[in-house]
Amino acid sequence: MSETFDALVVGAGPTGLACGIELKNRGVKTVLIEKGCVVNSIYHYPTNMTFFTTPELLEIGNIPMTSLNDKPNRTEALKYYRKVADHFHLDVRQYEKVDRIAGEDNRFEVFTTDRLGCGHIYLVRKIVLATGYYDVPNRLNVPGEELEKCLHYYKEPHPYYNHDVAVIGAKNSAAIAALELYWTGARVTLIHRGAGISSKVKYWIKPNIENRIKNEEVHGYFHSRVLEILPDSIRIATPEGERELKNDFVFALIGYQPDLTFLNATGIVLEPHTQRPRTNPETLESDRAGVYLAGVIVAGMHTNEIFIENGRFHGAMIAQSIAARL
Repeated sequence: MSETFDALVVGAGPTGLACGIELKNRGVKTVLIEKGCVVNSIYHYPTNMTFFTTPELLEIGNIPMTSLNDKPNRTEALKYYRKVADHFHLDVRQYEKVDRIAGEDNRFEVFTTDRLGCGHIYLVRKIVLATGYYDVPNRLNVPGEELEKCLHYYKEPHPYYNHDVAVIGAKNSAAIAALELYWTGARVTLIHRGAGISSKVKYWIKPNIENRIKNEEVHGYFHSRVLEILPDSIRIATPEGERELKNDFVFALIGYQPDLTFLNATGIVLEPHTQRPRTNPETLESDRAGVYLAGVIVAGMHTNEIFIENGRFHGAMIAQSIAARL
């Protein structure tokens, strides 16, 4: 059995939801396909995370967002986006993965598989890809990275109490993880290729982690890199030479990237050096006619250019183009 829609949005993060809202407001019959839960990336953020922005900059669909503090936290964001999806009665198919996109403009076939293993076919005229970048972590590319002790996502610190934990990286996620792990009783080592904690780390976090390192409460190795991850230790290269450190867990928090394999399979042309997809700057339609890109994937590997705060406006640009052409 197949279903027919005017437009299909791949991804139900904040940008995908914004696209769905704008399309629905223009009378475009739309379905959203999400391989996880609604705003899946935010769900996987650290449990106690606070956004580095104000509530109004996370708003979509002209629905006000409220927060108990100046900056909203993860729990408040999850509640807000659920309420927005309910308010607009968005048709979101959760835990359903897009396997393949066939056909051409105005005659696309989208093949998916749901969480029960059942296949679905959607016949659609236009497609919007809003798949984000949080699902593909950057790799260390060292021996032992496949061990279960090596993690690329940090959720909360409790399971690592009284363990030796290495945090790789020096941006927001790494600094916050290192602090929370230290406060919870882990013995923390922070390792980074650069000279120090990134200048882009949140202003209330940066001096805190720097002081912990200065006081040797968190051990910091800068201008250093991991050579190998072993079951009970890690080998690192430092300016003073190679060292082997006792270790139980490794958090490789060195960033994430768009699913370029999926984009390539969908027929999206990527610029060789930046991996930035080619899009019409006024409509965000890609080189594949009828396929639009929204959110951070528009920036390719430059994922620091687009966030929820500006990606949410892509929905109106795309919906205006689609509605006019339908």
